[in-house]
Amino acid sequence: MKIGLLASGGLGLTVAKHLMNQSDLIFLMTDKKSSEIIDFCDKSNFPCFVGNPRGGKSQNFIQGKEIEVLISVNYLFLIEEDIINLPSKLAFNIHGSLLPKYRGRTPHIWAIINNEIETGITAHVIDSGCDTGDIIEQVKIPIDKYDTGADVLKKFNIEYIPLIDKVLSKVQYGELLLTPQENSKATFFGKRTPEDGKINWNWQKERIRNWVRAQAFPYPGAFSILEGKKLVIDDVVYEDFGFNNTMTNGLILSVEPILIKSPNGVVKISKYRDLDFQLEIGKILE
Repeated sequence: MKIGLLASGGLGLTVAKHLMNQSDLIFLMTDKKSSEIIDFCDKSNFPCFVGNPRGGKSQNFIQGKEIEVLISVNYLFLIEEDIINLPSKLAFNIHGSLLPKYRGRTPHIWAIINNEIETGITAHVIDSGCDTGDIIEQVKIPIDKYDTGADVLKKFNIEYIPLIDKVLSKVQYGELLLTPQENSKATFFGKRTPEDGKINWNWQKERIRNWVRAQAFPYPGAFSILEGKKLVIDDVVYEDFGFNNTMTNGLILSVEPILIKSPNGVVKISKYRDLDFQLEIGKILE
């Protein structure tokens, strides 16, 4: 089966290598930051388009390339009809949620932040919308109470290739069954940047903990500011420590261990990065 692949990041590279071994991969498209994919294609002398394909920028590259199936894996760009309509049989994407919930970017991070206990990956038809196409297959994946964003992504990595192979088998044997998404149940969450990781100490301690673990190392991390300096935090735990509810949220109650007041309890900062300044009892994290 002739396949075109749109892929970004380490998972995209893993899928690319798998498809090269298992099928007739015709081309690959990626973004400028996916250096491992770019290097792999360069060393293999494999056709690869690098950059944003929108606005006809990839026309010269895709011209004359006949494929049956187009697969998108963690690709950074929404594609337009010139690429969507390229395959003769199917264009599908693997999305990191149980659609129609958590359409949009970094859905596994948002799922942890929102205290979900289950997420998953969805193979769906690519259309002109953002994660709105008909569902082909879904795999449910539990979120354990200590899982970080990176932990959930590792669970995803195990399931991506089997799911892709299952969809390709269905295409090959004419067994595709498509289920329209229930748009009335859809949720959407937008792109996150490192600057979005700032903790609001007025949140309940449960949301603070989820916020921290969702973005823990190797992600950029949740953080707070003290007198203009950043404290990046990778783990917090609840602590049985007394406080007065009139105290300001974010108040440092102790420095050994580091205890911080929230509206409904005290949290201990148990893991953090590169603390190059002095914490003091009575100071307030922002």
